[in-house]
Formats: sequence, C-alpha cells, structure tokens
Amino acid sequence: MKLSYVVAMLALGSTLFMSSCKNNSNSNSNNPTPNNPPTVSSSNISTQATGVPTNKDIAVTFSEPMDQSTITTSTFFVKKGTTLVPGTVSYSGTTATFNPSVALDPNTPYTATVTTGVKDVSGLALASIVSWSFTTGSTSATLAVVNLRTAGNYVLLAKSKIANSPTSSITGWVAISPAAASLITGLSIVKATGYATSAQVTGNIYAADMAAPTPSNLTTAISDMETAYTDAAGRSTPNYLELGSGNIGGLTLMPGLYKWTSSVTAATNVTISGGANDVWIFQTSGDFSLATGVKVTLTGGAQAKNIFWQVAGTVTTGTTSHLEGILLCKTGITFNANATFKGRALAQTAIVLNSNTIVTP
Repeated sequence: MKLSYVVAMLALGSTLFMSSCKNNSNSNSNNPTPNNPPTVSSSNISTQATGVPTNKDIAVTFSEPMDQSTITTSTFFVKKGTTLVPGTVSYSGTTATFNPSVALDPNTPYTATVTTGVKDVSGLALASIVSWSFTTGSTSATLAVVNLRTAGNYVLLAKSKIANSPTSSITGWVAISPAAASLITGLSIVKATGYATSAQVTGNIYAADMAAPTPSNLTTAISDMETAYTDAAGRSTPNYLELGSGNIGGLTLMPGLYKWTSSVTAATNVTISGGANDVWIFQTSGDFSLATGVKVTLTGGAQAKNIFWQVAGTVTTGTTSHLEGILLCKTGITFNANATFKGRALAQTAIVLNSNTIVTP
C-alpha cells in the first residue's frame, strides 16, 4: 500500500472524528444550532377560532427560550383589518403575551402576527412569519367573584397588629385576631361589651380578647379571610400573564385574571375599566406598591367590591396615593401618609395606617 494513500485515509478519519465530536457537543448543548431556528409551537387561540371573549389576551409559546428584547409590539401584534390594536407585549419562560389595552370589538375578525424580527437567545430569527385569524364573540369572559364570607364584614382585618398614626378616618368595622385589643394602637379605642369604639372610626372595633361572641366570630372571619386568599391565588389560566413585566403604571386594566411571578408596581396612574358586574383578580407572587401620588381610577361602572388584589408579599400605598379594591395580603399592608383607600384591607399579619381615609366599597 502506498504511503500517500495511508496518510490520506488517516487524515480523512481524523476529520470525520473531529466532526463527530463537534456534532455530539452540539447535541448535548442547550444552545440551538444554525440548522434549527426557533418556531411557534402553540397559541392559546387556534386558527379560525370563533366566539373568542372580547377581553381575551393572545399568547404564543416558542420552541425554545427567546431574546425578550426582540419581542415587542412591532414583532408581535394584532390587527382588525388593517388597523393595529393598541396593547402591550410581555414575555415569560417561552411564552409571549399580547395584552390589548382596549376590549376587542364583538363579533369581529382579527389577525395576530409574529414576525421574523423575533429571535432566540443566540440571535437566530424565527423560522418564518406566523399569522392566524380568529373572530370574537359577543361577550367578555367573566370571573366569579372571590367569596369573602364573614371577612367581608370588615374594612380592616388583621391577625397581629393594627397601628395608626393619628389622625385617620375609617368607615366600617375594624378587627384583629388572634391578637388582643392592646395591639390596636393610635385609635384611642373606648371599650364596650364585646366591642370598642373610636372617634376615628365610623363603626365598631373588635379584638380576640373581647366578650363573647366576638372571639368566636373573629376566628371564623380570619379563617374566611385565609380561604378567600387561597381562592384568589388558586385561580388558573390567567388572561394576562406578566403584564408590563410588573409595572402597571399608565395602563388600562380590562376585566380578567392577571398573574405576576414577581412584584408589581405603579409609578404612574392606573385605570381599571369595565362594567358593574365585571371582575378583576390580580395575582402577585411578590410585593405590590403604588408610588407617591399615584391614583387607581375606576371607569365604565367598575366597582371596587369586584376587584381583588391577591398579594403574597407586602402592600404599600405611597403618600397621597389612592387605591380601590379588596386587598388579600399574605403579609403586611402599609398605607403611607394621607393615602386614601376604597375597599377592604385583609392582612394575615399587620396593617399600618398614617393619617389615611379608608371607606368600604
């Protein structure tokens, strides 16, 4: 056998071996290869779907993690005919969600599009433009209200402490349990049989160490508060996922179920828009806060009693801010100076007040 032939065969074998090692390395990597661009693997609204609720968001799931900066309203959008639908786009995991900022028109065809401007984390563009059409129905999707049961008798309900820096104005019943009345401070309470009063409270004040049947009633109310929290936290299939990446300032919030896996803030005013029977549930895994002077305003007949803020962390309303709805808080609620609140503050630890005006919804 000629030496040149042997050398050639050894070189070829070396090349094939190196190629095999490279391919094996790529196959064991989480990074996509140039031959496998990302695709849209599914959508929450199928092609040619009909009867889609008018408050429905539009979500797509990709075949792999994507570069969030490439997923915008320029690369993922919805149109009615040739008119762009205003909205925002959020991204979490491998799912992008288009959240319309206005209700979709009833009984109307729409088209959703994801362009090749969307790229994966290595810079590969979507394999091809994805576009599909659907038609709305005549109504929005409705949620069942969270049943507060006897916890709904109180405007403030806490387990460990209610601390007030005078002078506040509170309309509604105030209660604490299993803590005693001594853990209600700054309200200058005057005890009676089974309840107390305060010049700052239009309504009764209750604590676990007061005369029967108050202790039993409060045990039930605390249990009902915890059940309501679990109900709100357990609602599944959100209409809006990670909206605004947790910053809801400047947004108009349509009826539906919202979910965030981080904290939620509002640096500017927020509008909650819907009818008198519409329901909003906001699920927050972190904290919830309003900046100084931020107002949450209801329009279209929306009612504070149908708005539920389920917060696993703390709730903080900024100085002179205004909030509406039912606060179901796993930990503490703090109302900063001169903040106003229309709703019910139900905390599984403490509530802190500072010259606030609080009224029932």
